[in-house]
Amino acid sequence: MPRVKRGVTHVKHRKNILKKTKGYNWGRKKLIKLAKTAVNKAGQHALADRRKKKRVMRRLWQTQLNAAVRELGLSYSKFIDLLKKSGSELDRKVLSQLAQTNPKAFANLVNGLKK
Repeated sequence: MPRVKRGVTHVKHRKNILKKTKGYNWGRKKLIKLAKTAVNKAGQHALADRRKKKRVMRRLWQTQLNAAVRELGLSYSKFIDLLKKSGSELDRKVLSQLAQTNPKAFANLVNGLKK
């Protein structure tokens, strides 16, 4: 079996890892052993935080809707109950954006649900 020299691929692999650790502190940005673990951990956190982002945003929309609906004399839970009973397909994200960008239209929607 012929001998294979892997200098080019070895250097390229290291360079790519170190490129990903740009901006990290101390040895994590320049020592390959520490950089590898830093990149792996960063990837794990990135995956978990992409999932977490969805939970956090939903909580934010709920809080915003609660604040907007309370001004109109309803609680959040009663508002969602009325929405479900009316068969509305609007989700919390759209409702929250509507409450922020167009309060009059949102007030009309809430008043329509109350009746």
